[in-house]
Amino acid sequence: MRIARFASGDDVGFGLVESDGEGGEEYVSRLNGHPLIGDITVTGERAKLADVRLLSPVLPTKVVCIGKNYADHVAEMADVTGEATEEPVVFLKPSTSVCGPYDPVIHPSLSREVHYEGELALVVSRPCRQVPRERAKDVIFGYTVANDVTARDLQRKDKQWTRAKGFDTFCPLGPWITTGMGVEEAQNLTLTTELDGHSRQRGSTSNLIHDIPAIIEYVTSFMTLLPGDVVLTGTPAGVGPMEPGQEVAVTVDGLGTIRNRVVAQD
Repeated sequence: MRIARFASGDDVGFGLVESDGEGGEEYVSRLNGHPLIGDITVTGERAKLADVRLLSPVLPTKVVCIGKNYADHVAEMADVTGEATEEPVVFLKPSTSVCGPYDPVIHPSLSREVHYEGELALVVSRPCRQVPRERAKDVIFGYTVANDVTARDLQRKDKQWTRAKGFDTFCPLGPWITTGMGVEEAQNLTLTTELDGHSRQRGSTSNLIHDIPAIIEYVTSFMTLLPGDVVLTGTPAGVGPMEPGQEVAVTVDGLGTIRNRVVAQD
């Protein structure tokens, strides 16, 4: 299933994204309830996907990110982030960094070098702590697409990543959550990033240094994850700057595309 969070007028809710056959028009069928809390039912209300505004598919309490998780990206960023590490590199983005799949990304006046980083993200299904890798699949609700936007000059200057990764709108998510996908399938997806229609990143989640079960096991060894929390799995090589007026599009095959235009801070 594809579960979206959307706005129609002043009304916000969840819905199933469905298509009238292959290549047909897509619709959102409204759901009663929250997909991560209790049972949900289809209300019978239906709207064309083009007539609603897609929002971030969840509102996480935190976004947990894995850095330096593709060897080619480690190599291109060695002067900023150093060499690969035996254990996963973990950092957080605040919940206020999350924005929708087509919302603008604000280029802050504090930075002169804002980069895109396309990533596969997973959404946590339930409260969990100390999850062994063989049970990782039991705590994953589904998968979505993310852009781990980074003020690279501030990351270089600060020597740690909180400010560089934490600005408002620095975590576009969406366009929906895809459920029913196994971990093995999620670890064999093509990820691409385009800037103004030109290819900038192309990688496969099969090249993750630390795979999804390892990430879940490691993060939950010291942190409780809550329903709706989001885990970003890392970015492949090809990251680079994006300027006001440009549009960045991140696609993960089978999950969809997010498109965000960069705008200068007022």
